[in-house]
Amino acid sequence: MTDAALCLEHLRAIEPFNHLPPERLEWVCDRATSRQLPRGDYLVKEGDLTTTVYVIASGRLAIIRQSDGIPMPIGQHDAPGFIGEVPVLTDEPAPVTLQAMTDCQIHGIAGADFLTLLHECREFERTVFRLMQKRIRGLESFLRGREKMAALGTLSAGLAHELNNPAAALVRSLSQVVPAMRELEHMSLLYGQQRVDPAHTQDWQSVREAGYDQILKGGADAVTLSDREEELLTWLEDYGVAAAWKLAEPLALAGVDIPTLERLMARWRDNPTGLRDMGIRWLALSFEVMAMIQSGQSGAERIATLVKSMKSYSYMDQGARQMVDLHAGLEDTLRLFAFKLKQGVRVERHYDATLPKIMAHGSELNQVWTNLIDNALDAIGDRGTLTLRTCRFQGNARIEITDTGPGIPPEIKSRIYEPFFTTKAVGKGSGLGLETVLRIVENRHRGTISVESVPGRTCFAVCLPLGEVETAHPKVD
Repeated sequence: MTDAALCLEHLRAIEPFNHLPPERLEWVCDRATSRQLPRGDYLVKEGDLTTTVYVIASGRLAIIRQSDGIPMPIGQHDAPGFIGEVPVLTDEPAPVTLQAMTDCQIHGIAGADFLTLLHECREFERTVFRLMQKRIRGLESFLRGREKMAALGTLSAGLAHELNNPAAALVRSLSQVVPAMRELEHMSLLYGQQRVDPAHTQDWQSVREAGYDQILKGGADAVTLSDREEELLTWLEDYGVAAAWKLAEPLALAGVDIPTLERLMARWRDNPTGLRDMGIRWLALSFEVMAMIQSGQSGAERIATLVKSMKSYSYMDQGARQMVDLHAGLEDTLRLFAFKLKQGVRVERHYDATLPKIMAHGSELNQVWTNLIDNALDAIGDRGTLTLRTCRFQGNARIEITDTGPGIPPEIKSRIYEPFFTTKAVGKGSGLGLETVLRIVENRHRGTISVESVPGRTCFAVCLPLGEVETAHPKVD
């Protein structure tokens, strides 16, 4: 049997080709090419420019999509069937990779011939577009899930990074507090066994309390602390205190100066019992314990703040629609991107404090801020400015997210909201980030989104109704 006759037999069994008249089936088969595709070989690779529709006469093809450089199987095509109509009809690169899972027999139909069939047979056209719509929706559904998981992964990695430092500080502080407290107890016991002057004891305690207050207030700046520590170290070494370098730092942190130490030590200058050395160590260790406690408390507060931000970001334990503070949503999102903001990116905020809360889908709006801020930070790179501005505009709340990146090329500006359109490398972007933003803003919140872009300044502006928006709107995907 000739290739044309074999192709004709195969096409008669495949929808939509079975809607074509016999003469057109013969015409397309005479012009088709046939080939064998061994198992493991690629028919099409994601990003390829292809102008061929492929008929799968026998075998099975895997459908693969790159995600962060990792090939992700998203489905398969079994014979008999056809594939490849999407790039032909949209004139876009192939959205997926097709790889043979078994040995396959393939017939290739030139894109121009396929378009001719579409124009001539209404039923063929209707069936093709129905199948294409189903396939695109399936791909969108998969990529939306991947997009959400990727965003969650990014935020989770950032959150883990931000939690690591305060958690480590908390663990370190707690591990050191116990032995320090035991040493202080031992010093107090030895001191209580001596014949001491109550007034002198009160003087030491007063210095300690003043030092505690200084530590809790945050102490002096780094330069002042360094100079004070150097002076104390010189005095302690001249005084003959062992391991003076261990004591200088906590004493400096507490604001203790040399005249205070000389006053405290004057009564014990000739004391043979070692009280003078123990007194300085008791004072320094007391300050060190307080600094540990403060460090641990700061770590715990930072952890609590991050957890609160994440809970607020996701609007856990709240209904689908609630009163939303736009500024809080922006700040929660920024906190979760803190790991990116430490690399030379400056954030400027210009918030209109008079903006009221609005009734909205809080978690979905935070998806909008996440996508826009993430894109802005990618555009900025290692150094630049991210500006967040809110204001009232024609009865709406206007939220502007501006970056100092290279800008959006004019030739693609009109396409940035299209599904699957992305300027990122294959596997680095799904092309659904801005499409998701547009869908949430317009379909879910009756808002608008616009963009102005020139080299050095790109501004996305989201406008959301300020009035009552209690009316339910059906979810549009």
